Amino acid sequence: MPYPRVDYEMTEAELEELLEACKPVPYMVIGGCVPSSPQENANRAWQKLGDKHGFDHMTVQPIQGKGQRFFSAVPTETEFQREERLKREAEEDKQKRIEELKQKIEAMQQELKILLSQPKED
Repeated sequence: MPYPRVDYEMTEAELEELLEACKPVPYMVIGGCVPSSPQENANRAWQKLGDKHGFDHMTVQPIQGKGQRFFSAVPTETEFQREERLKREAEEDKQKRIEELKQKIEAMQQELKILLSQPKED
């Protein structure tokens, strides 16, 4: 089951930091070492923001119709949170199945009652 997406809003300062990370930087290649690309810098900025706000930075998507500060992403969860979620989902599935079975049993009991009340055929 995929995790539900959550809407987020970054602060103006966070947006400025992210946009700044995306800018190319002038450089001279000395000794064959080049600086990080704007994409790498942007990825690190998103990762930092995701760590701060608790979302997976690789799942970020813009929200259409809202400004640059608004986006959706899939929240991250700890192993404990994952275990708790899985237990809760299993219990919900179990309760749903119990209810389905109760309804089937009720319907079959009604059908049985009707059949038992009918006169015997000779």
